[in-house]
Amino acid sequence: VLFVCDFFPPRSGGVETHLYSLAQRLITRGHKVTVLTHACGDRHGVRYVSGGLKVYYAPRRAVYEGCTFPSLFGGFFPLLRCVLIRERVTVVHAHTAFSVMAHEAVLHARTMGYKCVFTDHSLAGFDSAASIHVNKFLSMTLADCAHVICVSHTAKENTVLRASVPPGRVSVIPNAVDAARFRPDASARDATGRVTVAVAARLTHRKGSHLLAATIPLACASFPRVDFLIAGDGPMRADLDRMIAREGLSGRVRMLGTVPHAKISEEVLRRSHAFLSCSLTESFGVAMLEAACSGCLVVATNVGGVPEVLPPDLLFLAETDPGAIVDALSDALDAPDSGSDSVVDPVAIHERVAAMYSWDDVAARVETVYERAHATRDTLYGRVRRLQRCGVVAGVVFVVVAAVDYLYWRALELARPARDVEIAPDFVPDDGAFDVVRGTGGEEEEEEEEEEEED
Repeated sequence: VLFVCDFFPPRSGGVETHLYSLAQRLITRGHKVTVLTHACGDRHGVRYVSGGLKVYYAPRRAVYEGCTFPSLFGGFFPLLRCVLIRERVTVVHAHTAFSVMAHEAVLHARTMGYKCVFTDHSLAGFDSAASIHVNKFLSMTLADCAHVICVSHTAKENTVLRASVPPGRVSVIPNAVDAARFRPDASARDATGRVTVAVAARLTHRKGSHLLAATIPLACASFPRVDFLIAGDGPMRADLDRMIAREGLSGRVRMLGTVPHAKISEEVLRRSHAFLSCSLTESFGVAMLEAACSGCLVVATNVGGVPEVLPPDLLFLAETDPGAIVDALSDALDAPDSGSDSVVDPVAIHERVAAMYSWDDVAARVETVYERAHATRDTLYGRVRRLQRCGVVAGVVFVVVAAVDYLYWRALELARPARDVEIAPDFVPDDGAFDVVRGTGGEEEEEEEEEEEED
């Protein structure tokens, strides 16, 4: 399986966590998984991460919010073709509608005859120029895919409407949480009787940072024993810093900045009693799930697929208004008076969430999608017909793009036949003769080591 996405660690976020966790579970179930993403900082070339997961950090530069600039008929196709052949890929699994690499990978992989699956992680609107363009390109990409996955039923409805994809080709497979990593620890909480409310999100308008800045002063005035612990960074952090200085809340609001995902449980969630999400749009909400698994009650805006994440007694919903959020936070703080041990006991909350969500279950359901993709029969004529249905003008443009892409592929085959591409060795962790590449080199470095072993 080849995962393709612009978003992958060392970047942090829900999509990044999903890709990494799903890849690890598929590997433990006997599949070979490879990831293709763009270079990030000093991460470039070929890297092996935990579990023998091989990651290709392609030489592409992010231009906006972690997304790369489209290359279409540039150097990405030769690189993708090489990876597909070297790693003996049978399924290409692209992720998120906002990833340029995902769209390009589906176009090129389908030209080469590979089965493609697409997971849409986000919600998008219909009324802005950006949304209209993204939705049109998404319709082309999903028309080329054998099956589509969405992380919530709300996200499925949104994707079906945006991309005009038949609902029968869309499955709902939610995110999950690693319950072993997100365990509650009551001893880590404040012992003086003060209540800590955690926030972990990118500080952007989409994540409701302006709502957070308006909510915190009201909450601090209403609840004298409540403090806030904010993990995350982004373009709207300055607004929160100004609010803290203006309201004199430096002693009650602590800004942690970016916290690595591996440390978010220990440094933030285990210390907190409740978790606050002010997002304006959310297809699922992995951060809320991780917070609940760590024993926190969750207060969130009633948007997107958020109501599907947790039971009502663990999730307190509010409209996108500071006053409504404060009221929901009040309900969460009063929850211990309800007399239900499952609500007040962090361990009981953890056990309930761990029983509801499992990466093993998610991986098994994704395997079923892969089997369906392999079972689909497709022809060149069928592909052309599906692309034509994407629009009167757009359909013709998409068909022309696919035709040019086919000619490009044939030219690549003539320049370097598939038989001349060396097959990459499988990762064998227990074999002492296999030297895992940990540097920043790419395929050339790896092949040089193989030649030395043969000598």
